[in-house]
Amino acid sequence: MQIPAGRTPLRLSKPLFVILLSTALLAGLLISTTLRNLSREQHLMESFLLDEGLTLIRSFEAGARTTMMHEMMGVDPPLVTLVRETAKADRIAYITIITETGTVVASAGDHDPGLDRNLTRRVLQDRQPVTMLKNPDSEEPIFEIATVFQSLAGTPKMPGMMGHHRRNRFPELELLEQGRAVIHLGLRTGEFVRARQQDLKHSIFMGAMLFVLGMAGFYFLFLYQGMRITRTTLANMRLYTRNIIESMPDGLITLDSRGRIVSGNPRALEFTGLDLETLQGRFPEDLFPNWPTSGRQQGERVTSFSYTFVHDDGKEVPVEISGSALLDGEGENLGAVLILRDLREIRSMQEQLARSRRLAALGRMAAAIAHEIRNPLGTLRGFAQYFGTMGTDEAAREYSTLMIGEVDRLNGIISSLLQFARPREPEFAVFRPEELLDKATQLLEADLGDNHITIRREGRCPASMEGDSDLLLQVLLNLIKNAIQASEPGSVIVLGCEQDDTNVHITVSDQGTGMDPKQREQMFDPFFTTRKNGTGLGLAVSHQIVEQHHGVFEVRSRPGQGTTIIVTLPLTQGEQRKP
Repeated sequence: MQIPAGRTPLRLSKPLFVILLSTALLAGLLISTTLRNLSREQHLMESFLLDEGLTLIRSFEAGARTTMMHEMMGVDPPLVTLVRETAKADRIAYITIITETGTVVASAGDHDPGLDRNLTRRVLQDRQPVTMLKNPDSEEPIFEIATVFQSLAGTPKMPGMMGHHRRNRFPELELLEQGRAVIHLGLRTGEFVRARQQDLKHSIFMGAMLFVLGMAGFYFLFLYQGMRITRTTLANMRLYTRNIIESMPDGLITLDSRGRIVSGNPRALEFTGLDLETLQGRFPEDLFPNWPTSGRQQGERVTSFSYTFVHDDGKEVPVEISGSALLDGEGENLGAVLILRDLREIRSMQEQLARSRRLAALGRMAAAIAHEIRNPLGTLRGFAQYFGTMGTDEAAREYSTLMIGEVDRLNGIISSLLQFARPREPEFAVFRPEELLDKATQLLEADLGDNHITIRREGRCPASMEGDSDLLLQVLLNLIKNAIQASEPGSVIVLGCEQDDTNVHITVSDQGTGMDPKQREQMFDPFFTTRKNGTGLGLAVSHQIVEQHHGVFEVRSRPGQGTTIIVTLPLTQGEQRKP
């Protein structure tokens, strides 16, 4: 079964929104921090190495001055030895001292001075230290510091032979003395590179964690959206199903696996005459007499059967009950569902059809009989009157009066038969129903008084309605007479009148003996009566008159609890009379 699909917009829950926003902020913060740390590490490395290199150079210059002074005094430890010994440190990659003429005064380590010729000129020209990173893509780049080498600058000159002796043995000493030489110091940066790689790996790991967290947030977002759509669909399906069940013209009752009532729609509650709280958790056979239990077996299809619900007020609702077992996906029994179909209208139509057929046949027979009997009855009545006047004793006159009375009674029955067989067409006119009830009460005052019965009026009639007031008065008289005959002395007969938008409801309710179902079925049949002196034609004629007014009878009766008959008539006859 498909239901109309609604559009479900994408909505973010607050927790998911916080997760996504936090992930985005953390990712931005991580990227910014990583870039700033890498730049700061680069700057710190260069600053640290520059300071370390300058310190080494100043130390080396001081050592070189001492070495030169020893040479001037005739001591021979060469400058090259100092350079080589200093370059043995693990952090130092190379040391090279070059004059502005390109002469290498001393060199140690893997360094090609020819490659730094332009760098040497730049340092001598600017007189400022210059740094550069060589082989930045290798596993261990070299951080090179190039600055002016001033080994003898500021050293007191020794006159005479000492100065001449110094220039002869070391012609480049004068260049060193004048600061016209450059020292190139190469420092290894492997430790810094490895530390930087560790920081980069840590940043990548944190980025991966944030990426996973973000993806998890998006996953839970779509998962939440799917769950919300599913929940909305289920709610719509539940609402759609409930609306269908509640608007069904048939009743629906569901049973659990043990046969107990679980739920029922409003139509089923109307049929049973009970509320849902009374039904739930109870077995149907405990609530309703003669309820079959064959449908409670597991997996068995519920057999269709007819049943009549009897309400507390005596109202009977015949239904056709059918259903089937409810099974889950594995074939296990979950219970049963019962469908209750109202048979009142169908039975009413069937009864009306059967009654019409019977009445049609009876009417034809009654018309023929009445025609054949009425003439002889007139003759018999004439002779009875004649013999009554000619009789000489009192007994003859008494018998004559009795014969005339019986003939008149037979003539009345024949008149009723003729009226039933050939009913008079109603003459519709507007009248006041309140006056109709008053007139019926007045005409039966003698009967009410003889039986010590009181009529109580209830309700309020409409100001006017359309119909044949004479025929409807006959109906009302027949109903009240039957109520008087069924009531005990001292009883009260309720004569009510109500209206709705289109109909008027006239009610005659007594506290008499009531009727069983069989009597209710036959009460409108001709010649059916429970009275000794009744003809059984009053209700048959009344039913015929009500049908002519396009109305209906509703009968509520239980043995020993009285009878209530409701006559429902349309307020106007214009629409009903249209072909």
